[in-house]
Amino acid sequence: MLRRGGPVDPEIEEALGSGRRWFHYARMVLRVLPFIALVLGLVYDGLTPPDVTPVPFFAAAPLIAAPLYTLRATVLIGLLATGCILTMELIRDANSPALLATELFTVVVVSVLSCVMNTAVHRVDLRLASARQMAEAAMRAVMPPPQRRIGALRIASRYEAALQEANIGGDLYAVHDTPHGVRMVLGDVRGKGMEAVAAVAVVVGAFREVAERADSIEQAAEHMEQAVVRERDRRAVELEQQEGFVPAVFAEFSQDGRSVSIVNHGHPPPLLLEPGAPPRLLDPGEAGSPLALSELTGPPRPGPPVPLRPGATVLFYTDGLTEARDEEGVFYDPVARLEGRDFREPEDLLQFLSEDVALHSGGDVEDDMALLVVRTL
Repeated sequence: MLRRGGPVDPEIEEALGSGRRWFHYARMVLRVLPFIALVLGLVYDGLTPPDVTPVPFFAAAPLIAAPLYTLRATVLIGLLATGCILTMELIRDANSPALLATELFTVVVVSVLSCVMNTAVHRVDLRLASARQMAEAAMRAVMPPPQRRIGALRIASRYEAALQEANIGGDLYAVHDTPHGVRMVLGDVRGKGMEAVAAVAVVVGAFREVAERADSIEQAAEHMEQAVVRERDRRAVELEQQEGFVPAVFAEFSQDGRSVSIVNHGHPPPLLLEPGAPPRLLDPGEAGSPLALSELTGPPRPGPPVPLRPGATVLFYTDGLTEARDEEGVFYDPVARLEGRDFREPEDLLQFLSEDVALHSGGDVEDDMALLVVRTL
């Protein structure tokens, strides 16, 4: 029996719901830790002799608060810690002025340092957020979402950025409607951040130029190869010249959506999902090396066009999907995870994969993931 996929998959919703609840409880515990430290300090002082100091508890409170709270809250917790020291002075039977001065000095200094750390942490967060927003805006300008409907095809796309600092990767996709059919490319350039955006602009721009005028998708891939080689040779850094290759897969859907031709340059093959049939990798012919390396190994040898039935879905994806690992190091397998599932809309498939990969990896995604779904009518 087919399990209905979609925006709300029961299995994933239950697992993600448990994960969200666990995260919520863990966050609540972390946020009350400063107050727990203050209470423990007071209790510890009441249960120990006067010459035993509870200052480590009071000093820990503002330190814990620094990365979790705002600056104002961190200052207030530091004042509370100082107030606890003075409160102990009032209720102690015997006390040394020197000990009191030492305790106050320790808590005040730690509180000030905590405020400085809080300010530094929030400034770094703001810079990273700003840099990431700029990079993502540039990426959206270079790689806008494709049309949702082109002829007999329905198309959906998604770019999932890895949560690592402010950098986005070089995953790319582009779709172009031509007199020869609907042509598209999906690939992965080397680099991170704005360097990756610049490289993506070159590859996507070259594809838009050749997609319209090339007589076949094989010729389009050959022109792309030349463009990537020119870009690699233009770079001055020797390391970039050696590693300036681009794994990519090209596809051309016929005007009626009943066939697709694939040219694979060292990229994970697309996945074909057809009603009533198990998922299978769509890699006809012989895959070649990534773009800019074909001069060493020869071009790919594509097979004949693959026939498509009405309602067939072709999933293109970058290695961010298949290289997502769980806590035991097991890679994500889209063929196994999509077995027996049916999806009403292309967007439902994207939503399922996004949630399922997050569930598989525990939210620790190390690489960007570009997804492109094409469904025939």
